[in-house]
Amino acid sequence: MGEVAIGFLTGGNHVIGRTAYALAALVIFFIEVFIALFIKDSLIRPYIGDALAVALVYTSLRAVTPLSLWPAIILTLAIALVIELGQLFDIAAALGLGGNQLARIVLGGAFDPMDFAAYGAGALLVVAVEVWQKRAS
Repeated sequence: MGEVAIGFLTGGNHVIGRTAYALAALVIFFIEVFIALFIKDSLIRPYIGDALAVALVYTSLRAVTPLSLWPAIILTLAIALVIELGQLFDIAAALGLGGNQLARIVLGGAFDPMDFAAYGAGALLVVAVEVWQKRAS
């Protein structure tokens, strides 16, 4: 792999260290748990929660891999797409996990095309924060 390609994947110099990404992922995880346990509405839980799920996957990837912004956000959106399509085909039930609450939380329970907008909004937020962070440093 060429030097340019490696720089694209790893981002060269990291603006935020892996520890910061791990801490961010932990905070987002606890926010997601709070939303799942205590928020029963038609905006925050389904859409803000999905946007935050993108941020959670992204920060987790950045914490444990050398991926830079664009490869990590593309992989994050691919994961979201696969999970959403899995909901369309009820993959949890197909895998025999339909009654498993944890599987239903991770894989989701119902396909909603509006979730794609939430994933996109989450990705835009992540990119905006990363760009802002890079300019601030």
